[in-house]
Amino acid sequence: MRLLVLGGTEFAGRAVVEAAAGRGWDVTVLNRGRHAPAPGVRSLRGDRTAPDGLAALAEGGEWDAVVDTWAAAPRAVRDAARLLRDRARRYVYVSSCSVYAWAPPAGYSEDAPLVEGAEAGAEQTDYARDKRGGELAAVGSFGPDRSLLVRSGLILGPYENIGRLPWWLNRIARGGPVLAPGPRDLPLQYVDVRDLAAWILGAVERELSGPYNLISPQGHATMGTLLDACVQVTGAEAELRWTDPDVVLDAGVEPWTQLPVWVPPGSDLHDALHGADVSRAVATGLSCRPVAETVADTWSWLQAIGGTAPQRPDRPAVGLDPAVEAKVLGL
Repeated sequence: MRLLVLGGTEFAGRAVVEAAAGRGWDVTVLNRGRHAPAPGVRSLRGDRTAPDGLAALAEGGEWDAVVDTWAAAPRAVRDAARLLRDRARRYVYVSSCSVYAWAPPAGYSEDAPLVEGAEAGAEQTDYARDKRGGELAAVGSFGPDRSLLVRSGLILGPYENIGRLPWWLNRIARGGPVLAPGPRDLPLQYVDVRDLAAWILGAVERELSGPYNLISPQGHATMGTLLDACVQVTGAEAELRWTDPDVVLDAGVEPWTQLPVWVPPGSDLHDALHGADVSRAVATGLSCRPVAETVADTWSWLQAIGGTAPQRPDRPAVGLDPAVEAKVLGL
């Protein structure tokens, strides 16, 4: 299989590249050259925000599939898809469950109402509209039968450049009393980036098309199993102090950002972020590894790079200030 990955050196893109190379696929990446590509792949330089950013692709080449993780103004997807529509068999766009109109009910499927997509030629708007615009751009050039829309939810695992699981690991590694937002059995949905990559490659082989919600089944993990795994792999003398959601919220702590991954039960946020129907993806091969494996491998990677995870410049830093945590815990 011949695969072109637009980007391919960070988080989801890198996981796809490494998985494809591991299968013996012929892999090409196009990126700005700010990060070293995975070993054994062909690397092309190009900045998709520049007028001639796709020049390296214009010189030729054909692929069985293109994987695109772009998350800004959708014209970058439009331009790439237009250029490649006669030179690639399938266009895989890694989108997001954020494209569903707010607030999607618990159990929402791929048929749920969608946001209005940003115009392909417009400037960057907001994440949800830009992602939907990227979907429309991909389908506009490749058609519904040759485009695959991977609507991912929360993604965790090695190479994470958002900082959610790395923050929890580093916080728990410091030890002492830890604000653990309850309830302990709060169900979570996420996907290990390597399971995301494996499903994408399988979908390319099976020539799947259309939209798929791509996260674990509901309740694959809980806040308890996630944080317990963090305590175990770090070996820290940390005490998880499970705290009622109302106490956390009344203290002004922001779900999802200040306490990554967590959102209060029964809220629109929880239904949207941890309540998707993923039966379509499961029926087509999605397999999710245990949370303990995701946490352990992320910790090993984090230690190998010195403990500080890379941070995407277009995303805000996450995590709770130690002084705020101490105040909530009454320390």
